[in-house]
Formats: sequence, C-alpha cells, structure tokens
Amino acid sequence: MVTNQAYLFFIFIVNGILIGLLFDFFRIARKVFPTKDLVTYIEDVLFWILAGFIVLYSIFIFNNGQLRLFMFLGILLGAIFYMLFISSYIVKINVKILNFLKKIFETIMIPFKFIYKTIHNIFFKPIHFLFINMRKKVTKCGLKRLPFRKKTPSS
Repeated sequence: MVTNQAYLFFIFIVNGILIGLLFDFFRIARKVFPTKDLVTYIEDVLFWILAGFIVLYSIFIFNNGQLRLFMFLGILLGAIFYMLFISSYIVKINVKILNFLKKIFETIMIPFKFIYKTIHNIFFKPIHFLFINMRKKVTKCGLKRLPFRKKTPSS
C-alpha cells in the first residue's frame, strides 16, 4: 500500500513537471511570436484546460478517480522543481532555436515576397489606379455615388 502511494506520488510529481513544460511552451511561444491580449487570454484558457485534462486523466488512470492530498502535493512539488531548476534552460534554448528558425524562414521567404510584390505592382496596382480615377471622374460629372455602391448616411 505504501509503495503504491509512493508510486502515485512520483507519477504526480511527473505530472507537475509536465504542467510546467506545458506552461513553458506557451511562454516560449509568447516570447518568439508576440501576441495580442485576446490571443493571450485564449492561450491562458487553453493552458488551464490542458493542465486540467492532464491532472484528471492521471487521477482516473492511475488512482481510479480517487482524490488524495498527496497527489496535489506531488503536482505542486513537480511544478516547483521544474520552475526552479529546469525551466530557465528550456526557455532559453527553445527561444534561441525558434528565433533561429524564424530567421531562416524569413530568409527563405524573401524571393516569394519579391515575386508577390512584382505581381502586385504589375497587375493589381494599375487596376486599383483605374478604379480610383474612374471614381473621381464619375463624381466630377455630378453623380454623388456609384450605382453599385450602398447608400451611406453621408451621401
């Protein structure tokens, strides 16, 4: 019985470490790819859903759904251990790797951006220019709005 509880305690320490890794995954993503507040809120909710799933899955699989205080202490100790001793290394290494990959990706995208700009300048800018000039000519002729445009309160 005691060995079973020690085994469970160890499993929930590992769960705490996994939750710390999950937390760092979101931290690394925010450092490499800056996000807006709404995306940050969605990521936070997603983190808590995934962390809850990890805990509940472990409780049901390893302890048949029975709750024990030592399981939550194991999760807490695992998360604290991870945050104190492992987290900073994981974050630094992964941020450097992802920034390097991001630079490589941006370098690879340079020819595609050039092709896009060239196509845009050759095909779409003249069409845009024609529509703007047509609109100016039509409004000079005395029409307040084009027949295919919706009425707005100011027109």
